[in-house]
Amino acid sequence: MSLRYALLALLTVEPMTGYDLYKEFESSVGHVWHAPDSQIYPELRRMEKDGLLEGEEISWGQRGKKRQYHITEAGVEAFRTWMNGTLDYARVRDPAHLKAAYLEWAEPDAAREQILAHIRHHTELLQQWHDKVREIEEGGSPMLNRRLAKVPPEQRRKTAAFKKFTYEGLIAQAEQEIAWANRGLALIDELYTEPETADARKS
Repeated sequence: MSLRYALLALLTVEPMTGYDLYKEFESSVGHVWHAPDSQIYPELRRMEKDGLLEGEEISWGQRGKKRQYHITEAGVEAFRTWMNGTLDYARVRDPAHLKAAYLEWAEPDAAREQILAHIRHHTELLQQWHDKVREIEEGGSPMLNRRLAKVPPEQRRKTAAFKKFTYEGLIAQAEQEIAWANRGLALIDELYTEPETADARKS
C-alpha cells in the first residue's frame, strides 16, 4: 500500500498525468520505494475508483489525449492519516545478506567478486544520495522547489529539512553496507589463507 501514498505525496504538489508521475516517481520517491510503470498505472486507476483522485482527459500533442490526475479532499485526508500513523514493518528480504550467510559454497574468487559488486553498487548509491543532499542545500531540486512554492513560507524550512533527513538516512545505510562488505573482503582473505603459506612464514 505504500505505493498509493507515494503517489498521493507527489500529487499534493500539482496534478500530473500517469507519465509525469512515473518520471517524478523515478527521480524522487523512487529512491525509497521502487515501482515500475506496470504497477503505477493500475494503482492510479484503483485510486480514482476509490475516490482519492479525479481524472480528466487533456490534450497531448496535436491529436492525442492523456489522463491527468488531481488529488481529492479524500485523497489529502487519506495521505494525512497515513502520515500520522506508525508503520507496520515488513519482514526483511535481503538477497545480498542471504547469500553472504552461505558464501562457503562459493569459490573464493567468486565470493570476493560478489562482495566487490556489493561495494560498487553502494558506492554508486552513496554518490547519488550525496548529490541529492547537495541539490537540496543549493536549491537545485526541481520537484522540491515546486513543492516549496505550494507551502506557506513558515513551512518551507521543515519541508526541505525532512527531505534532506531522508537522504542522510540513505547515505548512512550505504556507508554501513560498504563498511560491512569491506569486513567481508578481510574475512575471505583470512579464511582462504593457505595453511602451508602461514607455516612457511613461521619457519
